[in-house]
Amino acid sequence: MGRGDDVKFTAKLGDREHFPDLEPLVYCNHAAISPPSWPVRRAMQNAIADWGRRGSQAFGTYGAQRARLREKLARLVGASAEEIAFLPNTSSGVTAIALSFPWKRGDRVILFEGEFPANVTPWVRAGELFGVEPVFLPLSDFQESDERGLGRLAEELAKGARLVAVSAVQFRTGLRMPLGEMARLCHAHGAELFVDGIQATGAVPVDVRALGIDYWASGGHKWLMGPEGTGMLYVRKERVEALHPHLAGWLSHEDAVSFLLEGPGHMRYDRPFKKRADVFEVGCINAIGLVGLEAAVDLVAELGVETIHAHVVRWGDAVEPGLVERGFTSLRAPEANRRSGILAVLPPKDIDVVVLQRALLARGISTAIPDGVLRFSPHWPNHVDEAEQVLLSTEDALAELRGAPRPRSDDW
Repeated sequence: MGRGDDVKFTAKLGDREHFPDLEPLVYCNHAAISPPSWPVRRAMQNAIADWGRRGSQAFGTYGAQRARLREKLARLVGASAEEIAFLPNTSSGVTAIALSFPWKRGDRVILFEGEFPANVTPWVRAGELFGVEPVFLPLSDFQESDERGLGRLAEELAKGARLVAVSAVQFRTGLRMPLGEMARLCHAHGAELFVDGIQATGAVPVDVRALGIDYWASGGHKWLMGPEGTGMLYVRKERVEALHPHLAGWLSHEDAVSFLLEGPGHMRYDRPFKKRADVFEVGCINAIGLVGLEAAVDLVAELGVETIHAHVVRWGDAVEPGLVERGFTSLRAPEANRRSGILAVLPPKDIDVVVLQRALLARGISTAIPDGVLRFSPHWPNHVDEAEQVLLSTEDALAELRGAPRPRSDDW
């Protein structure tokens, strides 16, 4: 049990079979929120029906389901199960480490100007609480080249820092960061590396232990294609001992539930905190959501992250030249090893990006506009042949916004 039935769903690249009522003609907005597939929806519906029938007697079943999912997530990112915690979202993972890291007054944390705020605000707050100095480096150095960015980072690390916080993939440009090199620099200078992985997990191959990453947080509702309110935190097992879990709850303790199951005399407040990542699972968890996340992870794992990554890069390869021909400026890295599932472009100077996004959505093309860029983010259900529809719809939208005659259907 835990999935509610024994139906086996399969995924196919470029096939929307599992999204039968998805309205946009081209949904390329997975870097924002992925629509739940039919396997995810069915798994959650079956699970909530099961809880409705059995009530608390279902608890053991879904505890086993979560153990299974923990193993699957660990395999997906190259970790062990004991290094994975379930959290509601990426922000919870960032906050857990920011407020539990063994800071000393006067420590420095290196951040990046242009990062998504989820990977900035908790570190700034930690600075206010613990007397830590946040130091901001420009992402533009990495956008120019990895060598330039790493050189600037090395210079700052040489001045002393306890931790570097960065996103695996930049949300605005899709730039894939050189995490292995960053981890090696951090460790050579006695610092640790925290990675916001939400724009990578499920669409960019990663092996956290091989790369030397110390912490990795990710939500489940983007490239993992699970429901909102589900996420994970990886804590390298060698780092757990030094953390001070200021964010703690009744389930943070070892043997936390025995007093509910084994009769009188087992309720204590002095049990030690867990020395695993799940010390941050402080209370009751989103059981139904995690059932949906498992169904989503199964589809991703079946296809393979490397296969998915190659597919979404091909989609971008098909769309990017046509956009450039129409006056857009691509922000995509020219080097293949620095590309992700995101294709971000700046519109022509005479076009308002907000109005353009609305015009594209009216034509069935779902995109996002983070901080003024037009962002396309396809996933495994997107077919590469969608490029033609994207470009035709874009040309039509541009003509409308400029007040020019729109292409006739027989010109298409």
